[in-house]
Amino acid sequence: MTVFHFFNCAILTFGPHAVYYSATPLSEYDTLGTSIKAAVVYLATALVKLVCLATFLNVSENDSFDPYQEFLKALIGFIDVAGLYFALTQLTHRNISQNHKFQAVGLGWAFADSVLHRLAPLWVGARGLEFTWDYILQGLEANANLVLSISLAALGSLMWRRKNKPRTLIPIIYLCAGIVATMPSITSYLRRGLGWHFPKVVGFELFTSLVMAFISWQLFAACQRPSV
Repeated sequence: MTVFHFFNCAILTFGPHAVYYSATPLSEYDTLGTSIKAAVVYLATALVKLVCLATFLNVSENDSFDPYQEFLKALIGFIDVAGLYFALTQLTHRNISQNHKFQAVGLGWAFADSVLHRLAPLWVGARGLEFTWDYILQGLEANANLVLSISLAALGSLMWRRKNKPRTLIPIIYLCAGIVATMPSITSYLRRGLGWHFPKVVGFELFTSLVMAFISWQLFAACQRPSV
């Protein structure tokens, strides 16, 4: 039963990435190489963030919310934006469209994040004798992160590659990208500052990911329309 629970949680955590790749045109255009490159960039970005966190943040003995520390975490979190910029603009890709490129980069980014942050806890905890919903919730959180990563890649693609976007949409694009980039700090405030339990936080992440995906899709569609 414990191994069955582990496989269920692992499929819930990592399965949507494979489904997204195979169910969209990404597999038809063979964008796996782009996703792998994005995953490597994510790992390098995570290493830089880890060094910055260890250098500038203090180790707290309690789990209370510290606004100054969380502000520093939010600033360090923008390193992800720099990593996405490198993955979208500096890496060599196959001759694929901008639409497929940001999806492949966001997919590889989200998969690397799930492997780095959730594979070890699943392997150690989900095989335990006592059943817990925490690892199922982690899988749902990974799905929300997948949507948020692709949304952030779409917004980054609009910021850095589209030169004919309407001027009125530029502030909205940057605002949405800032919200997605600081999502870890927002959820940290909900947990530590407001005392939300993990299921409620995951529900907020799922709802926010759907909202940001819809907004990103509308912004991308608006920027693709020919200017009059």
